[in-house]
Amino acid sequence: MAKLLFLRSLILSLICVVAIAPWSQGSSQGQKQPSSLAAAASTTVQYHGGPLLNKPNGINVYLIWYGGFSLEDKNSITDFLASFSGAPAPRQGSSVSTWWKTISSYKDKAGKPISTTVRLVKQVGDAYSSGKTLKRAQIANFVKTKIASKIFPLDTNGIYLVLTSKDVTVERFCMGSCGFHESLMVGATSRVVFAHVGDPTVQCPGLCAWPYALPAYGPPGQALVAPNGLGADGMIINIATLLAGAASNPFKTGYFQGDALAPLEAVTACPGIFGAGAYPGFPGNLLVDKLSKASYNAYGANGRKFLLPAMWDLISLSCKAN
Repeated sequence: MAKLLFLRSLILSLICVVAIAPWSQGSSQGQKQPSSLAAAASTTVQYHGGPLLNKPNGINVYLIWYGGFSLEDKNSITDFLASFSGAPAPRQGSSVSTWWKTISSYKDKAGKPISTTVRLVKQVGDAYSSGKTLKRAQIANFVKTKIASKIFPLDTNGIYLVLTSKDVTVERFCMGSCGFHESLMVGATSRVVFAHVGDPTVQCPGLCAWPYALPAYGPPGQALVAPNGLGADGMIINIATLLAGAASNPFKTGYFQGDALAPLEAVTACPGIFGAGAYPGFPGNLLVDKLSKASYNAYGANGRKFLLPAMWDLISLSCKAN
């Protein structure tokens, strides 16, 4: 009975944490570590009738690097974004592309599934043009300015992704949020989707890079070794979370559980789960590299190894990890 009450309390706290702001959906995957039992106890992610990112030409990602990033971190993240249509994984383990296939069961009213192709088509840098302390409105303005100046095309099936470096403070980042996705109007008739993820290395590794850092709160556990570095792998977990959420719930009318203003989406409905047997403080059974001792559950481009969060599977009605 005590364990059941703990799980119920944890679920309620999660719903409160995800309630970041009206008109936004956030990622705080690293902070929340309930067991698969908690996920099973919750209701399923439901469709609310709105549009999805499901055009046949795929989901194009337009990337803004705001601040200073190491070449190593950049390569890790761009390799991740190049992995959605990569080669099949080795016999042991899954790939980024097989992880994404879970979302193909998410369909609109006409029966059209979310795009199976995700590709990085353009990236630009920004050397602190607005300083090192940003509001969320400024994130939106970066995207709008890039579209208005024709640096990025207007793409209503794309995701405009803003990544901020470890020395940049963003409104609400590390305060119950590891990133967010929203939409904005461009012109009179076009609405586009954008997202933000920050580098948690300095500001909140236990919140936004778990299980590669000691948890910010909750049951203690040993930090795992990150295959691509703490900052890059923390960001990749949250990028994956937001790509799935933005594709399946781009305008607050797609797939989610609970209140539209505090939704649990495709991945945030399965917090803290990365492998089979997950429970509070333990991410689940993962693969471990024999040489580096790094933990992972998916293979990607250029021989990379990544850790991807579990996603709600509409077929099995359960959290599915790689």
